[in-house]
Amino acid sequence: MARKVLLHVLLGVAWIAVWGCDQVTRPSPVDDRGLIEPSEKTEAQLQAELERKYVNPQAHYELARLYHKSQNWLKADYHYTQAISYDPAFRAAQAGQIKMFIDRGETAKAEQYAGGYIQMASGSVSETLRLGWEFEQAGLDAYALRCYRLALEAAPDSYEANRQIGFYYLNKGDQTLAKQYLMRSFELNPRQPDVAGALGRLGVVVETPGVPADVPPPGPK
Repeated sequence: MARKVLLHVLLGVAWIAVWGCDQVTRPSPVDDRGLIEPSEKTEAQLQAELERKYVNPQAHYELARLYHKSQNWLKADYHYTQAISYDPAFRAAQAGQIKMFIDRGETAKAEQYAGGYIQMASGSVSETLRLGWEFEQAGLDAYALRCYRLALEAAPDSYEANRQIGFYYLNKGDQTLAKQYLMRSFELNPRQPDVAGALGRLGVVVETPGVPADVPPPGPK
């Protein structure tokens, strides 16, 4: 028998770890290959890694981030380019490069490159979502939203696409659009604890179909 879940009660405790901050934290829709926090490795350590193996996209990316942070634009540009050349699907490096262009005032170049990366990713909904997520982590909201909308246009019945754009709007404080997309995502796949938690926080009562009474609701993945 179906189990009704009154999320505003359940999740007051169960999801406190997820909702401890004003903003919603969530994993990448595909993987977490991109570094959200600055690298803890030093420039010397990363250079040593490249001496051992120059074709190392991650090391180039981390160096690019270090140089980006210190506004050493020439070296940052070089290492972002190297990271992407060795791994053309390195979405975190692509987002970092676009952020670098914007930070140094090259908005037209940022638009040109971002458009190219979005076009390359557009053949795959998951890749488009991942690129959007990396843009979002870099603070590039316009490009993130462009990716999420593109993914949703390509796959309107994708629970992942509805989930990502729903969380995007939730982070921006637009509860109306957040509810719309998160409810749709939950309808498409009710076994999403993070989406259930978000809806519970928004005061939405949802029902988990097909869960026997003696089986607890699905936990975090």
